[in-house]
Amino acid sequence: MRLNRRLLLTGSSGVLGVTVLNTVTGCSGSDPAGTPSAAAPPPGLVGDWRRVDLSFVSVYLLVRGREVAVVDTGTPGSEASVEAGLKAAGLGWDSVRHVILTHQHQDHAGGLAAIAPLVGATLYAGEADVAAIDAAGDTLTPLKDGDEVFGLQIIGTPGHTLGHVSIFEPGTGVLVTGDALRNQNGLEGSAPQYTADATQAAASVKKLAGLEVKAILPGHGEPLTTGAKEALQKLAASL
Repeated sequence: MRLNRRLLLTGSSGVLGVTVLNTVTGCSGSDPAGTPSAAAPPPGLVGDWRRVDLSFVSVYLLVRGREVAVVDTGTPGSEASVEAGLKAAGLGWDSVRHVILTHQHQDHAGGLAAIAPLVGATLYAGEADVAAIDAAGDTLTPLKDGDEVFGLQIIGTPGHTLGHVSIFEPGTGVLVTGDALRNQNGLEGSAPQYTADATQAAASVKKLAGLEVKAILPGHGEPLTTGAKEALQKLAASL
């Protein structure tokens, strides 16, 4: 059996899928040419990261079967765009089981107050940022470094805010970074003018560089799906 992993970017109408494709040859469940059998899950519903592009900031959806984790919620009023992202995956609000906020800033957490009542989900944010986030009366579960949600590893990356967290999927090497990293003019760390603690922010970049990263999904700028580990290590070495 041979298993190959590839990362593809697909999508339209502001919704971009970052899909981890598993191509298996020579095993049960596929024909000799490697074509999936009828019993195989539909493409895009397993191991599928999708980007909801809100122009200057992104929301990310991880779709596993009929369950979804939403990472960040965009600005107030972003719920229609997030819903469109769910519909593009053939799903709806009832599929959302987890909403994880990377940090407290309004362009990442501002949509939570409208989205929270629409989902039957657990809501999460970094422990030091919880008090600053409006969850429309819902309780936020505090996260700390090393926690796990939906099979995702929570990486404490303070600096941009004191409670900032990043999300890492070890099986695919996908890293969702909020504002700990940005990719608007090449890969960079937290924007200095919006950074609470520059020393911690630099240390967080170096911490992320120690992961086996294959793709970086930043809050601002384009996803980096080739040469991500090398670019991150180069950035860390410059700090």
